[in-house]
Amino acid sequence: MGLDIVLFRADKGGNPDLIRQSQKVRYANVDAVQEVIDLDKIAKETKYRLDNSNAEYAKLNKSIAMKKKAGENADEIIAQAEELNQSIIKLKVEVSEVELSLKKKLKPIGNIVHESVPIDNNEDNNQIVRTWGECKTSEGLLHHHELLEMIDGYDPERGTLVSGHRCYFLRGMGVLLNQAIINFALNHMTKRGSVPLQTPFFMNKDVMAKTAQLEQFDEELYKVSGDNEEKYLIATSEQPISAYHQDEWIEEKDLPKKYVGYSTCFRKEAGSHGRDTWGIFRVHQFEKIEQFCITEPEKSWDMMEEMINNSEQFYQELGIPYRVVNIVSGALNNAASKKYDLEGWFPGYNQYRELVSCSNCTDYQSRDLEIRCGMKKQGQQQKKYVHMLNSTLAATTRVICCILENYQTEGGITVPLPLRPYLGKDFIPFVKAVPKHKAIPKQKTTTPEQK
Repeated sequence: MGLDIVLFRADKGGNPDLIRQSQKVRYANVDAVQEVIDLDKIAKETKYRLDNSNAEYAKLNKSIAMKKKAGENADEIIAQAEELNQSIIKLKVEVSEVELSLKKKLKPIGNIVHESVPIDNNEDNNQIVRTWGECKTSEGLLHHHELLEMIDGYDPERGTLVSGHRCYFLRGMGVLLNQAIINFALNHMTKRGSVPLQTPFFMNKDVMAKTAQLEQFDEELYKVSGDNEEKYLIATSEQPISAYHQDEWIEEKDLPKKYVGYSTCFRKEAGSHGRDTWGIFRVHQFEKIEQFCITEPEKSWDMMEEMINNSEQFYQELGIPYRVVNIVSGALNNAASKKYDLEGWFPGYNQYRELVSCSNCTDYQSRDLEIRCGMKKQGQQQKKYVHMLNSTLAATTRVICCILENYQTEGGITVPLPLRPYLGKDFIPFVKAVPKHKAIPKQKTTTPEQK
């Protein structure tokens, strides 16, 4: 992943100040831009020396051939050529080392932040774009982990014994509800023209490095070793789908490409110690339905609005109150030029919580993956790369949590209308006692604006 190196070259029409400003609003290292510029200059100078040496070496070899053909002594030129060849060998190593250093310096610099992103470093100041639905108050309402236990939908104790912290068994209605959400989500997107993809659960290290940030390898990704190969379990189907068309030219007439990914996801959650330890809201393994789209560069921003709208319609059909927020600049991951979150209302906790992240990564990922937009045309100076976008539709464990809290009654859980054909019932009764002997009072409602 990374920016186009040409953007750092003012003499080639680039705009280093744009990158500096983007780094500034990301609250990231601005000096890194100049470090890339300086290293790029060294790389170009070293490559220039190598090219000149190769050209001179070719001339010497030509002279040697001519002298031998004429029956003349070529020992002096042969000695010059051998000396130059040793210099070329060293220069090749130098060029390789400088280019590797340049790539390492370039990789941590984030995508150019879109002009519509709110400038701030505190996620409490995310810009609320819109809200939908009526929100129940939280007075006495139960939390999702309590409700899931009451329908006998999961077993965290045995999950922990078998696999460790944040692991669980779904059981009974928990399994069926999970599957109903998956099927509804897939149908929701296929009706909108997306092609379903069930992805591999692990990726080769070199491919993962082109689509994941460096810190993800430490904080998020599980490493799988075997047969002397390094592979990583996927944290989202976005990762393998982003590489689905690697090293391909995609004609404009074949764009956009719309996919809906279905996979199990695996996350270490190393940076989330102590957060959301109850229930299945934040776990190491879960199923997720993911939107992924590839577009022409000029059409990616319209596609981003279409994708967040797809997610909104999904939660509207489920009857989940939500709000859409425009994420502040300082909280964007490196690949995202802009990101929306859709936060569902959790009445048990009396707060909105993230269900969806929708990002436009422009050409930040496609450049490393060499996914190009159309064949290079006559007079075109540079290759044109596709834009790539991703958006959660449903991380099923979180959707289960949100449904349980919003649809709880005194006797059980009312099944949302669109899930009833998949689940075969309209009500899930409680089969276990209320944990901690808590009672569920009559529910009140309020609008999101009042919250």
